[in-house]
Amino acid sequence: MIQAEATARYVRTSAQKAGLVLALIRGKDVNQALATLQFTRKAIAADISKVLRSAIANATNKEGFSGDVDKLFVSACYANQGPSAKRVRPAPMGRAFRVLKRTAHITLHVAERPGKKIAAVGATPGTEAPRPKRARAQKSATTPSKRDTQKAKE
Repeated sequence: MIQAEATARYVRTSAQKAGLVLALIRGKDVNQALATLQFTRKAIAADISKVLRSAIANATNKEGFSGDVDKLFVSACYANQGPSAKRVRPAPMGRAFRVLKRTAHITLHVAERPGKKIAAVGATPGTEAPRPKRARAQKSATTPSKRDTQKAKE
């Protein structure tokens, strides 16, 4: 099983904001993850998309790769806090407010899924097995039914 990783360091966002977007793609196939990132309305999604593409490229260049990118999935992704740049913002009456410009280190791991599952014997492709019917609730011996309560009132 092939595993590859890619890291973007000193990305100009907080690790918490990047973590919110990374949670959306964790465990998904790479094509599905790229589609999710494309339509995510967060600025960091473009940077995470670059890192994911780099991880995919790293996996394809590894020795022993099967050549099928569709088998790759995001096995792990996380954002660690990087160094914060300290800045000063002027405030009234000669004071100053401190501003922290945070950075993050984004890491993505992709891995190759084991072989695809083989369909059951006799099943035709494109058809699904029928769903089982719902089980009906059993009447409880301790709880009286509506009919019993009406007879008791008469």
